[in-house]
Amino acid sequence: MKIDSALVRELAELLAATGLTEIEVEDGERKIRVVRQAAPVVATVAPQAVPTAPAAAPPAAPAEIPAAAAIDAVKSPMVGTAYLAAEPSAAPFVSVGQTVKAGDVLLIVEAMKVMNQITAPKSGTVQSVLVENGQPVEYDQPLMVIA
Repeated sequence: MKIDSALVRELAELLAATGLTEIEVEDGERKIRVVRQAAPVVATVAPQAVPTAPAAAPPAAPAEIPAAAAIDAVKSPMVGTAYLAAEPSAAPFVSVGQTVKAGDVLLIVEAMKVMNQITAPKSGTVQSVLVENGQPVEYDQPLMVIA
């Protein structure tokens, strides 16, 4: 098979321009698949002041999920855009502290103009929401934590 390097370059540029990680085209018996690895996410932690006296402050919900707690995370089944509500003016499907049942809609991931409902895999309480409304998400990226 003769490889069309111009087509491969064009597909790679399309990946970079759209933020996708994979694209595949098929023309008759010829099939070309271009895959790039997503850039690693680097989290930075701001230094915190050490209190001089014990304070009675309520514990804050974790903003990010530690790797060890990934067991309770609901992960994205696809690459797309996460939406926390059915439409911009609507209330979010769920919020932190809310109890959900298995099968309840948590959010929507739009992929290729298709709105895919992401449902709770189990009953529990929403511990944290790890994405923002309209945020691009990658395959297997943690979206929420339900414990």
